[in-house]
Amino acid sequence: MYNGAGSIKIYAGRTGIPFAKRMCAYLGTQLGDATTIRFSEGNIFVRVNESIRDKDVYLVQPIAREANDELVELLFWIDAFKRASANSITVIIPYFSYAKGDKKDEPRVSIRARVCADCIEVCGADRVITMDLHAPQIQGFFKIPLDHLYAKNLLCEYIRRQGIVNEDLVVVSPDAGSAKRAREFATELGCNVAIGDKMRSGHDENAKVLEIIGEVEGKNCLVVDDFSISGGTLCDVARGLKEKGAKNIYGALSHNVLSKKGIEKIEQSAFEFVVSTDTVECPDAGLSKKLRFISAAPMFARAVQLIHDRAPISTLFDNNMSSRMFDMSFQEQQSLPVEE
Repeated sequence: MYNGAGSIKIYAGRTGIPFAKRMCAYLGTQLGDATTIRFSEGNIFVRVNESIRDKDVYLVQPIAREANDELVELLFWIDAFKRASANSITVIIPYFSYAKGDKKDEPRVSIRARVCADCIEVCGADRVITMDLHAPQIQGFFKIPLDHLYAKNLLCEYIRRQGIVNEDLVVVSPDAGSAKRAREFATELGCNVAIGDKMRSGHDENAKVLEIIGEVEGKNCLVVDDFSISGGTLCDVARGLKEKGAKNIYGALSHNVLSKKGIEKIEQSAFEFVVSTDTVECPDAGLSKKLRFISAAPMFARAVQLIHDRAPISTLFDNNMSSRMFDMSFQEQQSLPVEE
């Protein structure tokens, strides 16, 4: 148990409770006493049920499957903590879905990630902790400190422990935009890279993979991406790899945002398994035996420890530390329990 756990106050928004409880289990502390009520017309009410005057508080709230409600609730929590005289407010956003809106790439559109960053700052947050932003430059949208964690080491450790890392393994990026991520995985695992050529025609969750660039015939392939919702691109890549003569195909996601239909696609696909972290709750995970999870909660909890102790968090990026974090995670589970 962490010696300073008693001075850490962790709270959670409505959809952040399961992840926050896993963090608290690592820290040896209890989740803070708080209430969220969502009224029938959509209004959200939040209340802290204990004194937090002069306390450093940490709020866990993903912005994921109910993005708009979760964002608004997050802002109300920050305001509540501020009005309750908290000493500092650190917002923990395991998955920040609006990170997809990182630029003005066509006329008359909003840079949504910047709007979210401004709102979080204006409401009074002092710090943000998140993981694997879709666009890393979003860190620069915040004027307050932002700690950006990475799932790569946890996922690579999982892949190593499956005994599939050898000269036949190729890391595959589903598109050019994820090529840098694939290269980082390949460097960590000591293998080659291939890239999918993907085209998206509209603002939907459907994209078509046109070609695979790289040598994959007779190889085992690990497809890596930061998240998937529909599963379409992942399954297109897997199908394309099989057509190119690939042997076994595996997947690794930083965040599993798969819909029910997406999970069904994975189950019917050429993947042997798709492993991800638990930053987003996946209530339909039981529909596929191919989904596996490892918990990022110990890594976030360790980041909280280091920040609370005013220590650098750079040790989290060390491979040995990632291995220890992995050992504390939920390993090879097909779904994680969702606690009410």
